[in-house]
Amino acid sequence: MKRLIPASGSVRPSRLAGRLLAAALALSLPMAAAESARQSTLVIGGDFSDLITLDPGVSYEFTGSLITGNLYDTLVGFEGNDLSKVRPRLASSWKVTPTATGSQITFTLRPATFSTGRPVTSADVVYSMNRVISLKTPSSFLLTDVANLKVGSVTAPNPTTVVFNIPKTANPNIVLALLTFNVGGIIDSTEAKAHEQNGDFGSAWLRDHSAGSGPFVLNRWDRSAQVALDANPKAFRRSINIKRVILRYMLESSAQQTALNSGEIDVAWDYTPDAFKAAQSNPKLKALKTSTFQMAYLGMNSAKGSPFEDPRVREAVRYAIDQDGIIKSLLQGLGRKVQTIIPLGLAGSNTATPYAYDPAKAKALLAAAGKPNGFDVDFLVSTGSCSGGVPCQDLAAKVQSDLAKVGIRANIKQMVNAELLTTYRAQKAPLIQVAWSPDYPDADGNGTPLADYNAHSLAWRNSWNNAQASKLAQSAAVEVDQSKRVALYKQLTELMVKEGPYAILYQPYKPVVASASVLGFVRNANGDVQFEKISKK
Repeated sequence: MKRLIPASGSVRPSRLAGRLLAAALALSLPMAAAESARQSTLVIGGDFSDLITLDPGVSYEFTGSLITGNLYDTLVGFEGNDLSKVRPRLASSWKVTPTATGSQITFTLRPATFSTGRPVTSADVVYSMNRVISLKTPSSFLLTDVANLKVGSVTAPNPTTVVFNIPKTANPNIVLALLTFNVGGIIDSTEAKAHEQNGDFGSAWLRDHSAGSGPFVLNRWDRSAQVALDANPKAFRRSINIKRVILRYMLESSAQQTALNSGEIDVAWDYTPDAFKAAQSNPKLKALKTSTFQMAYLGMNSAKGSPFEDPRVREAVRYAIDQDGIIKSLLQGLGRKVQTIIPLGLAGSNTATPYAYDPAKAKALLAAAGKPNGFDVDFLVSTGSCSGGVPCQDLAAKVQSDLAKVGIRANIKQMVNAELLTTYRAQKAPLIQVAWSPDYPDADGNGTPLADYNAHSLAWRNSWNNAQASKLAQSAAVEVDQSKRVALYKQLTELMVKEGPYAILYQPYKPVVASASVLGFVRNANGDVQFEKISKK
């Protein structure tokens, strides 16, 4: 298969038009044809180094979710920026009914076809859910621990009907919300089975192939270079204007700026705050200050024997961090101050900010914890851009400087996102600078993973096991009375802000800059972009 676009940095942006013309001549195509192809191609430049797999049941990274959301359909989904209500996707309708043991969600499937040409059936839905549960992937906890599903909980009474049997320990409204995440992506079971190896449910093959019914199919993934998607002509969510989407690996914001100004790319994913401010006054660009539910934070591994095992040390870190300085100076306003674990904008968030910047208080807490001279710790940091567009190394340098003032000597170790996340998931990150976004727009999208050790997610990664926090998270997840639910989250956030293994840095805005010719580009607070709705004038 021919290479679509060279890797980042291998072609000078100023030569793009010449290369297009040369390609057109070499193929005996008129220039108009080359221009037409470029018109129907959307090129996005960004730091996509967190991409590990394109299997929707395994992927649990920002880039993976962005891409798989366009390769695979879920039963229900959100449209544009409206995250208040789930809408039909593969399911044309559904109903929730109470049962003696909990509730049932019965979905009726619309006529739909996989990119392979096979029809989407209820058997494919059952297979897709069962494989996630059986594989025990990074996102399996959404089905097993949040929805409390097991193999056999999802049934197919006929080819167009799917029944989810939800126990009393799960909230059916949350189940609907989490099914919008890529873990709910429906796979062509026949195709996956044909590529199965040693009981992996086709996961090795699906890492860099697609078998969905979404508006796009995977053309190729050149590791650390680009991901190319082609429009799926069989999709019911058909892309009319954009026939190809290319995500170019461009870790540096400066490279993205140059490429966008020259027309080499159409959208830049990671502008710095300075560059974003300049773009706002450029009529040839659209500066999009998109909302997020993301939280940039420090994770402190609280395992036995770690300096962070003592909650006073964790509190010292929270007092040591100059949040206002980060938001005002580094981010230039592309962030909001938050210290509790539920992001602003979701019911259950807590606006309390009990930790003022107080190095003296931090030193006193360290002394009380038996560390008057501080300590040394490895500080794991990503390369490229961090939340809010700030270079990760700049954010890390600020955090390192703040910690040094109270005696905590953080040894920065930079690594690409994929390596960083792999280390974190193995509980091997002593101190880490990272970001988290809920998988679905509900407080439980943060409550369970950050507070409940048993969910095998963030609390687990930081070796923090608190029975009270787990109980509160579990109780809030299943509570259907909204006022009672909000009260439970208030208790949980108050406990976590004092005892938890996190120092929340800020809740960012995502600065995305696009060419003025790009129409219909919407990135919602969950980080999703529906490529099929985009066009170029």
